[in-house]
Amino acid sequence: MTAQPVPASSGDTDLALRALLGDVLGIPAARVAGFDEGTELFGALPEFDSMAVANLLTGIEERFDVTVEDDDVEAEDFTTYGALRRFVERMAG
Repeated sequence: MTAQPVPASSGDTDLALRALLGDVLGIPAARVAGFDEGTELFGALPEFDSMAVANLLTGIEERFDVTVEDDDVEAEDFTTYGALRRFVERMAG
């Protein structure tokens, strides 16, 4: 089943991103719900590897109905949950 795109104005960016992270990383929703602004991701979570980054970018494009170009992505965007959320908000905005 393909996820439906989330409109940028829906206010559900955080919830949609958490659901996407759970799907891509294969971790329980309760664990993702505990992520805060400073929760470290890439390099800190064993599930969050380079393949997960590629799958996450594809998921962001599908779920938020955006196109992510190579120039849009910085390594810092994946360091913490807060940085990732800001990246998605920037792309969807």
